[in-house]
Amino acid sequence: MLYLKTLIIVVQLLSALGVIGLVLLQHGKGADMGAAFGSGASGSLFGATGSANFLSRTTAVLAAVFFITTLALTYLGAYHTKPSAGVLGAAVTAPAAPAGASAPAPVSAPAQAAAPASPASVPATGVPK
Repeated sequence: MLYLKTLIIVVQLLSALGVIGLVLLQHGKGADMGAAFGSGASGSLFGATGSANFLSRTTAVLAAVFFITTLALTYLGAYHTKPSAGVLGAAVTAPAAPAGASAPAPVSAPAQAAAPASPASVPATGVPK
């Protein structure tokens, strides 16, 4: 589970850095007027509008990856296993003595005071945090 969280954090960090870089690479809306008068991107690798479509689509994909990893980390961080108390909601006790066996001796008062009130109030030791 730790490796999965680490992998998701790395993917989230890379997608966040990618979104930041792609947003900084894109031209603003005011750059369209300057490109119309010849100072533009018509000679670029993707053509006049190809770079804008490529950058905006890649930004949208990386933003979606960022949101998905954020939701996954939220789910994994909030998930806690709870110990099962059994079908009836009570803790499992020792089975009854066989028929013919003698009854156990009564427990003295000091030993009863040291015992916990109920097994449900004892904290579980095998539960991961």
